[in-house]
Amino acid sequence: MPRKIFTGARIFDGERFHDGRALIVTNGRVEAIVPRNGLPERETILLDGGVLSAGFVDAQVNGGGGRMLNDEPSASSMHIIAEGHRRYGTTALLPTLITDTAEATAAAIEAAKDAVKTNRGVAGLHLEGPHLAPARKGAHLAELMRPVEDMDVKALIRAREAIGTLLVTMAAEQVTVAQVRELSEAGVIVSIGHSDCSSEAAEERFDAGARGVTHLFNAMSQMGHRAPGLVGAAIDHPSTWCGIIADGHHVDPKALRTALRAKRGEGKLFFVTDAMSLVGSEKDTFTLNGRTVRREKGGFCSKLVLSDGTLAGSDVDMASTIRYGVTYLDLTLSEALRMATLYPARSLRLDDYGHLSPGARADLVHLTDAIEVTATWIGGEAA
Repeated sequence: MPRKIFTGARIFDGERFHDGRALIVTNGRVEAIVPRNGLPERETILLDGGVLSAGFVDAQVNGGGGRMLNDEPSASSMHIIAEGHRRYGTTALLPTLITDTAEATAAAIEAAKDAVKTNRGVAGLHLEGPHLAPARKGAHLAELMRPVEDMDVKALIRAREAIGTLLVTMAAEQVTVAQVRELSEAGVIVSIGHSDCSSEAAEERFDAGARGVTHLFNAMSQMGHRAPGLVGAAIDHPSTWCGIIADGHHVDPKALRTALRAKRGEGKLFFVTDAMSLVGSEKDTFTLNGRTVRREKGGFCSKLVLSDGTLAGSDVDMASTIRYGVTYLDLTLSEALRMATLYPARSLRLDDYGHLSPGARADLVHLTDAIEVTATWIGGEAA
């Protein structure tokens, strides 16, 4: 693979900006960021201003490009979803299966084993259910929810060994502290979500190894001054990562700004889209477990709702989320970029994603000054 030199844009390496520099990519990996003078033109890709950053990393993507993973849990669906989000700067994502049957879950696990091998943007798998709490079901089907059993623990550990990166969202009510510890010690990334638990129950599971919280504020026990709930425990616990949906519908910007100021542990909040199939599609409806979800236009971006008005995932892409962060959450561009690159990669232990340090994957996105995506690269190759 020939060497490539990217120049003409500000370079954001995951920590800071570099002006007047060039990014050298060799064999699909970052070699160095160097002064741009005197570099051979034949190897140079000249960008028209803007920002060159590591590609975005999204830990929660239910669908995209017109396809829902639940509709067809296959490697092909995962690739279609990844391609649907790539035009918006996401170069690594976890296809997410929401609560479904045992057969669908097994199919998604088998599909992910194949999809992660292709270097086409699928970095692992996120199972959001079925071990959730019916009291906080959101758009999931409560009748399919159930507690974690010992056979589930063994199956998830086997899946993690085969896939590499496996994120599972579980309600504290549905998984014991011992099960969290066993899963976490085996490398499964446990996230607490869709839970009506007390702050004490959440903290016990965080201390046992649960790494994060799924879409902070949404589908969980809220923060009260005497009963902090899952929200309070997540904000207070210093090692806990929190994904947030910043689309103008899921969480009021005042609550997000408060969480950003209050969260213990530097860099522990990151963006997720929780996107559905309509991202990258011109359609206005789709079905979710046999129920129609419709797109309602208005606000910062459209929202997706069931017939009773329940939010059903989002219609936002990651580049739009960064714009939202800069516009409504008082974030600097550098911090908003970190929340879409470095932080989610760290939360998922994807050590060579989300930054442009020497040796990192050359998964790249070029943005205009208005945070619009012009191009993406995976492993240094145009995607």
